[in-house]
Amino acid sequence: MKGDHYLTSEGAIVIVDEYTGRLMPERSWSGGLHQLIKVKEGVEVTPKKLTIARLTYQRFFGRYMKLAGMTGTAREVAGELAHTYKLGTLRVPTRKRSRLRRGATRVLRDQDRKLRVIAARAGQLSSQGRAVLFGTRTVAASEAVSAALARAGVAHSVLNALQDADEAAIVAEAGQPGRVTVATNMAGRGTHITVHDDVLRAGGLHVILTERHDSTRIDRQLQGRTARQGQPGSAETILSADETLLSTVRKTPSARFARLPGPVGRLAALRAFRLAQRLATRANLRARRSLMQHDKRLDTMLAFSGRPE
Repeated sequence: MKGDHYLTSEGAIVIVDEYTGRLMPERSWSGGLHQLIKVKEGVEVTPKKLTIARLTYQRFFGRYMKLAGMTGTAREVAGELAHTYKLGTLRVPTRKRSRLRRGATRVLRDQDRKLRVIAARAGQLSSQGRAVLFGTRTVAASEAVSAALARAGVAHSVLNALQDADEAAIVAEAGQPGRVTVATNMAGRGTHITVHDDVLRAGGLHVILTERHDSTRIDRQLQGRTARQGQPGSAETILSADETLLSTVRKTPSARFARLPGPVGRLAALRAFRLAQRLATRANLRARRSLMQHDKRLDTMLAFSGRPE
């Protein structure tokens, strides 16, 4: 879907990485899918690219004689790290106590209600001198939040794959008093937002997740943009009961009750989101393991001149 999985740029179809929010101009879909989308979007159709060699990430990193890493979200993938790389995980305590305050998750009935609440919340927080960061999954979602803020008269900046040239300037201003920033995962993992002293005195940067991702790791990475290095900060989540993520659990009791008003509907919606994330995480894990098994079988088949790696 345009705005979710790809964009058109300078007469070409450019894939957007959902996990980082960044453009991948050198990548293309196989099996004629890329050419089909070019026909759909009315851009010049180029010949299919021929793959002459490929290597999975798992096999690439496995070539290192010594392998180690560091991440703030290893808890969810500790089992996969042990299975794939034979690596254990060790928790390192933070140097300073975390001052992150997490607000309750709110689940609205539909997208329209969610966008109105988001706009009102942004206006309230920015008027208090706080800096606000909205996290979205896709370019299309970030543009929808931006439109809602514009209708409410809330000044803001947008950071997505369409504005990647201005990334450094937008991130540099994201921690200023009253600043509202709408971003995809470009402002997620690895991004440090310098927070102004006045914002710290007002409570710090406030992060609002407007969608759940397939992986809880990405949600935690976005929350990790605030309350860094012992600074104050807060985070909350504002969702709607018609999120795309829930499409896999629509027929479950939790999803059906999610639209009910009051505490019952909220609890049912939260359970439905947790179930949907677990199913998506398991599906992605199965896909990665299947790819590894296929890679090993192919390696064995091609190792006619000697022992496979």
